[in-house]
Amino acid sequence: MAETSTDQFDVVILGGGSGGYAAALRGAQLGQKIALVEKDQLGGTCLHRGCVPTKAMLHVGELADAPSEAAAAGVDLTLNGIDATKVLGFKDKIIGRLHKGLQGLVKSRKVEYVEGFGTLTGPNTISVETGSGTRTLTGKNIILASGSYSKTLPGIDLGGRFLDSEAALQLPEIPKNPIILGGGVIGVEFASIWKSLGAESVTIVEGLPHLVANEDEALSKALERAYKKRGITYSLGVFTEKAEQTENGVKVTLADGKVFEGDYLLVAVGRGPATSGVGYEEQGIEMDRGFVLANKETLETNVPGVYAVGDIVPGLQLAHRGFAQGIFVAERIAGLNPAPIVESGIERITYCEPELGSVGLSEKQAKEQLGEDAVEVYEYNLGGNGKSQILGTTGFIKLVREKDGPIIGVHMIGSRTSELMGEALLIVNWEAYPEDVASLVHGHPSQHEALGEAALALAGKPLHAHA
Repeated sequence: MAETSTDQFDVVILGGGSGGYAAALRGAQLGQKIALVEKDQLGGTCLHRGCVPTKAMLHVGELADAPSEAAAAGVDLTLNGIDATKVLGFKDKIIGRLHKGLQGLVKSRKVEYVEGFGTLTGPNTISVETGSGTRTLTGKNIILASGSYSKTLPGIDLGGRFLDSEAALQLPEIPKNPIILGGGVIGVEFASIWKSLGAESVTIVEGLPHLVANEDEALSKALERAYKKRGITYSLGVFTEKAEQTENGVKVTLADGKVFEGDYLLVAVGRGPATSGVGYEEQGIEMDRGFVLANKETLETNVPGVYAVGDIVPGLQLAHRGFAQGIFVAERIAGLNPAPIVESGIERITYCEPELGSVGLSEKQAKEQLGEDAVEVYEYNLGGNGKSQILGTTGFIKLVREKDGPIIGVHMIGSRTSELMGEALLIVNWEAYPEDVASLVHGHPSQHEALGEAALALAGKPLHAHA
């Protein structure tokens, strides 16, 4: 197509997902002239195919579990069935509302939103293939925020009964006996969804020794116990040899010869950086296995004036990390001096049932960094927490502290514990000592009271806990 226009901006952003639109909104707020390029939909994977829709589905799962939970409290409820079409409609309605609100925000900040496929064509230019031609955007600074895609394994071609998480969110039926390849965050969340919505059996196949293997081992083991109790089957420590689509389902064969059969296979082996075919390598951006190697302190690439944020930067692939990095880069470009983002200080939440939350260092990481004798740990069992008993959840809160020093890790498992992570985030990032937290008066009965109880115990003065 013929080139139709060239435009000058302070910042041109490639990608309208979490990191890209956060950078656009903050940059515009700081008086910068911003162009935001997106080939699909504003909000990216998180809003349309990831965080938001999965959490909507998990909420539907909570509702489906309500009758069995209510029976224990003397309330007779009946689940008459699951209407998969209406479930999808509920999910899409949530996405639609948030998408509309986000579009309004971008428009109100006077961000130039450009729909089309963008490519980095120079150290300060992005060319966009739009419906009316090629538009070249020139920026004093460029932010790369092209996001990620669902990975698969060699020999497993997605399609048919082989699903990635995005296809699973559009499935017009509830699987009867799905197999999930991968026991990380995506895998265990879908296992929770499908089990709650009535799947007869759910099987997770994970080659590593534990489910959610990146978490503190205590959380992994607790989730495994909880899933066993829920009737969710899992195979750990043996990798997949091959997967086949049969006439009526799927068959997965492990390296030790064990075979699992089901009606669908969800491939949940992680997400890869979406950096192919967008000009990064051609423009000399330093890469490693598809990831952009941005400076950890500044998020600037090896090409001056070109920054990278979100899932294309090695590290945690989390929407809120992308938000924070987008804001950080926008502020740097505008001449402010924001504090570098510390990766370990980002909270991590898995919204399955029971929920997992963590921030800071695991016990193993702390001991590796500080030494075995320089770390103290305490686990407060939710059995001693009144609100958790009312909710009928088991679990615990685990605190990791530097000996005679601050709390450097908080890890928890239990129903609704994601809502406790706000205080945990502050404890770790503000380097609070157990004595600091213990002196705060937590409401009773509440689940966040359990954080205070754990701190009391670690400070040497346990109340509703044994020493």
